[in-house]
Parts: sequence; C-alpha cells; structure tokens
Amino acid sequence: MFVLDDLLFGPFVNILDAIHTVALDELYDIEALEDERKENRLLYELGERSETEYRDRKEAIEDELEVAREAHEHLRSGRVEVKR
Repeated sequence: MFVLDDLLFGPFVNILDAIHTVALDELYDIEALEDERKENRLLYELGERSETEYRDRKEAIEDELEVAREAHEHLRSGRVEVKR
C-alpha cells in the first residue's frame, strides 16, 4: 500500500516541495536586500536621504537580512517548520 502511495503521490509532493522552495527563495531574496542596503547607503552619501532615514532603513534592512539568512539556512538543512 505504501509503495502505491509513493507512486501516486510522490510526484505531487516533489512538485509542491519545488514550489515551496522557489516561493521561499523569492520571499527571502538575500541579493535584493543587499542591493537595497547598498542603495540606501548611496542615497545617504549623495545627500538624498537624511541620517535618521538612513539609520532607520539600515536597521530594518539588516533585520530583514537576518531573517532571510535564517530562512535560507533552515531551507538548506531541511528543517523547515510551519507554525500556526
């Protein structure tokens, strides 16, 4: 019975796993956050952003980067948990 389940549902599980991985990669895009951090710094250096705006945005981006890196670490290790 389990062999039949694996044959019937295995491909669907693999597809859903791939979709889940792509969605997490898109949601927690480290490169985009690093680009945003660089852009924030550039705008501050050019004088288009005040120091308080720069510091606030920098803290927010660093927090998002930390979460993204943790998510990617969990994804690579296979320890992804869904909390309700």
